[in-house]
Amino acid sequence: MAIRPDTQIHPSAIVEPGAELGQGVQVGPFCHVGEDVILADGVVLKSHVVVAGDTTIGEDTVVFPFSCIGEIPQDLKFKGENTKLVIGARNRIREHVTMNTGTEGGGGMTRVGDDGLFMAGCHVAHDVQVGDRVIVVNNAALAGHCIIGDDVIIGGLSGIHQWVRIGQGAIIGAVTMVTNDVIPYGLVQAARGELDGLNLVGLKRRGVSRVDISELRAAFQDLSRNTGGSFMERVKNLGENAQSDYVKQIVEFVTGETDRSFLTPKPGHRK
Repeated sequence: MAIRPDTQIHPSAIVEPGAELGQGVQVGPFCHVGEDVILADGVVLKSHVVVAGDTTIGEDTVVFPFSCIGEIPQDLKFKGENTKLVIGARNRIREHVTMNTGTEGGGGMTRVGDDGLFMAGCHVAHDVQVGDRVIVVNNAALAGHCIIGDDVIIGGLSGIHQWVRIGQGAIIGAVTMVTNDVIPYGLVQAARGELDGLNLVGLKRRGVSRVDISELRAAFQDLSRNTGGSFMERVKNLGENAQSDYVKQIVEFVTGETDRSFLTPKPGHRK
């Protein structure tokens, strides 16, 4: 067990032999850290936190009470193979959050990026890939194999179906079930997940120029028009004339590899 001199471990905590703890790590009361766990510099486990499996938690991440990080997947196909969970730096993982390791059939790794906020009770399932600066609100669940882009916000009590991709900068409203891919910067709401516009608030907050926002709005209107062609055909036509990098990103996302269909704008949409 590699423990630095400035590491703080509460007497009631259990740190298994083999665990690696970096500088300034704090392990609070009644925590349990498994033998294959790596806690980078500055990680804080508040109290009653379980970190199990082959799990790495990046520097300055804080894990709040009763979270269970790195346990085996909730997948009946899992047969005990060695898989991993890698969590990036400066994340805030609130109370009762669960994050599972990957499965052999899904690439063997669940990965979470940097600077995320995972609010109380949310779940990150096996083989999920989460980008940077993602916010998952209370009691939302990311099913297996999802890919969540940078700067995504997922509202409380929402569910993301397995294998779904959510593009960068999209926002999912509360109490929403998302069963198909969401384009970058999309706004999704309603009980069964409808693409209802663009995340204009998020774009403005990130300082995206008015020119780029105007280009995105025009592109969204083009995708909403009922011209007789398929959604994919409209996207490809959009790509032929796209000037904005943000519009090009939507085109690349839609024409990329996926196992799901897409949420599409309703004809005549005006947002």
